[in-house]
Amino acid sequence: MTDKLSLPANSVMSSTDFIYGVATASFQIEGGASSRLPCIWDTFCNTPGKVADGSNGQVACDHFNLWQQDVELIDSLGVDAYRLSISWPRVIKQSGELNQEGVDYYLAILDELKARNIKAFVTLYHWDLPQYLEDNGGWLNRETAYKFQNYADKISTAFGDRVYAYATLNEPFCSAFLGYEAGIHAPGIKGKEFGKKAAHHLLLAHGLAMQVLEKNSPNSKNGIVLNFTPCYPESDSAADIAATAFADDYFNQWYIKPLFDAQYPEILAQLPKENHPEIQDGDMEIISHAMDFLGVNFYTRAIYRADDKEVFFQIDPPAPLTDIGWEIYPKAFTELLVSLNEKYSLPPVYITENGAAMADKLIDGVVNDQDRVEYYQTHLNAVNDAIEQGVKVDGYFAWSLMDNFEWAEGYLKRFGIVYVDYDTQVRTIKASGLAYKALISNR
Repeated sequence: MTDKLSLPANSVMSSTDFIYGVATASFQIEGGASSRLPCIWDTFCNTPGKVADGSNGQVACDHFNLWQQDVELIDSLGVDAYRLSISWPRVIKQSGELNQEGVDYYLAILDELKARNIKAFVTLYHWDLPQYLEDNGGWLNRETAYKFQNYADKISTAFGDRVYAYATLNEPFCSAFLGYEAGIHAPGIKGKEFGKKAAHHLLLAHGLAMQVLEKNSPNSKNGIVLNFTPCYPESDSAADIAATAFADDYFNQWYIKPLFDAQYPEILAQLPKENHPEIQDGDMEIISHAMDFLGVNFYTRAIYRADDKEVFFQIDPPAPLTDIGWEIYPKAFTELLVSLNEKYSLPPVYITENGAAMADKLIDGVVNDQDRVEYYQTHLNAVNDAIEQGVKVDGYFAWSLMDNFEWAEGYLKRFGIVYVDYDTQVRTIKASGLAYKALISNR
């Protein structure tokens, strides 16, 4: 175990040009639900059995009311940047026009960040689709992509020059597969015939938003955030290797290959016709719009074996595990970044999320999360190893700034480098937060 974080003295990551940040998402921290329209996660939370502890995001970390002290907290950590997401149902009315009250909320945050010289990395969509759009089909309805373009157009115009970088979408895999195929995230739709259709409309939305960001915000860095769970075979048998390659195309390459190669993986031909996305002329050209950066989110890997019924089968992860049950395997982080860099002509990369849920305990006002410190150390080393192998990584964001509503897990799992007491809303910087602050200040 280590109680501090360090990097090689001559590392790119030791340079003051390398951006260190913390990240959050609107639904997970804001609360303030009465000041916005309902979203699909409100509905999902209100459906019995969907969220592990039966909780919701009505209050969450009350960031809607406590944002000023939270920005002070961010500043106290000495970070270069803050990655936040905009609540679509807070800033856009059902008519498609701006909700100025919601816009002003974010303008105040962005202005305060700018005053403190903290770069704003803004994610336009972090899963909180307005419920009225879901009522019309959500991401299964092609029209939603154009509604998203309208939102991106209006909000980027309103924000002016306050934003350092825009990400169109956060983790379209989660929205499409977990939300419309596996059914374990909002809106909770289950069926293999839905996942790839939703994914295509999400990627189309990304491309359409890139068009307006290029016009409205040419001086910001504009891109997307994808999550990757690298796939490893259980054995070196040809069957396991083939099954693993299929899984990788299905879960990982499906969301990146259209961006850089303007096509889906070849496994598309092996999927039943009813599972195919509905691709129209010109779609892939829109989706593959040039980007200024790629955001990469990494937490763990997955191990597969061949399966007669489902092509592949994911085995249970081996130890060591985080509190959410994910294997700690930092080597996969390096191998992921290197493989993506070899496979695609990547723009600069930002690690937009990396972190771990641990079973934190607040004892005498202290959270001594040395397991999380160790996780960060090994994963920062893994990023450094990738950089040394030629991957251009320009920044790293710890997930998350603070404990928050962890989607289908509710408030049971804590990812923060800051502890949140949900009864009092008191924030306590954990040992990992102090170690991260020291790493940044010692560059």
